[in-house]
Amino acid sequence: MELQSILLPAMNAQRPIVIAGPCSAETEKQVMTTACDLSKKGVQVFRAGIWKPRTKPGGFEGVGTVGLPWLQRVKQETGMYVGTEVANKKHVFEAVKHDIDVLWLGARTSVNPFAVQEVAEALKISGFDGPVLIKNPVNPDIELWIGAIERIYNEGIRRIGVIHRGFSTYDKKLYRNMPSWHVPIELKRRIPNIPLFCDPSHIGGKRELIAPLCQQAMDLNYDGLIIESHCTPDEAWSDKEQQITPDVLSYILNMIVVRETNQTTENLVQLRQQIDEIDAELLSILTKRMRISREIGQYKKEHSMPVLQTARYSEILANRITEADKIGIGASFMSTIFEAIHEESIRQQIEILNK
Repeated sequence: MELQSILLPAMNAQRPIVIAGPCSAETEKQVMTTACDLSKKGVQVFRAGIWKPRTKPGGFEGVGTVGLPWLQRVKQETGMYVGTEVANKKHVFEAVKHDIDVLWLGARTSVNPFAVQEVAEALKISGFDGPVLIKNPVNPDIELWIGAIERIYNEGIRRIGVIHRGFSTYDKKLYRNMPSWHVPIELKRRIPNIPLFCDPSHIGGKRELIAPLCQQAMDLNYDGLIIESHCTPDEAWSDKEQQITPDVLSYILNMIVVRETNQTTENLVQLRQQIDEIDAELLSILTKRMRISREIGQYKKEHSMPVLQTARYSEILANRITEADKIGIGASFMSTIFEAIHEESIRQQIEILNK
């Protein structure tokens, strides 16, 4: 896949390329205030959601086309490039008509091949030649992600990049969306020349997680970052918990360490990232297990059963130790692990019984 440089002509190629701005364009004043503050911090590409796909109806779904002239004003008054998300052909035509520089497909769009194809054809018809970024689908399906890239590419678009925004899961977890770093790493292995951006705002879901996620992305040699930044994030109309002020963004960017890559260091970083990812998965699995334990506690409460089932616990412990021994994990270690898990399960079931 022969891709052209995604960098806009006047941009500095120094890593990371930073795209920043509010989750949603809310008012012209909010857009201009945020853009001016970000411009002063050296950010060259301003992002703002014009159309916002919401999980349920009734939420704020963006100001719509009325907000596009606000982005034009940002370009005129700050000299910044501007970008927004598109999800259908109408969005594409309106964005191109208003001279938007960078477009991206969101996770809810990239998961749908019909929607991606519609956007791809609209890009071709409109003659758009700016960068097109494709967020990963909501589920960790690398083939679906690559399929979206190919659909855009097959319509003649050559400046293509991808955005890693994490993957949805059901249970409570540290991250809003699980990073699953191995998925974008594998995509980069298969398409080495495609620019890779990290979206720490949507991965973390909390502003305090943005800094460490940015550093993780740089350690994994990502090309850029797309970060939600708002002049008054606590008053944001959407996703206020994951937005940061331009001042905080500047501090984070100044603290990021962009390491020189060499084989030894890169391997160590990637191995540590895999440990971090597995630890997050362990927490997610434990959360699921405890949810089931609470459901068991509710059943026992409704049927007047005692919490502690000694025979069942002994059977579980013996089976788990046997299985662990087969794969080279010590019996003592496995016994300690499952005793701790069982103790926490009992505690949570007792809480249910006492409610």
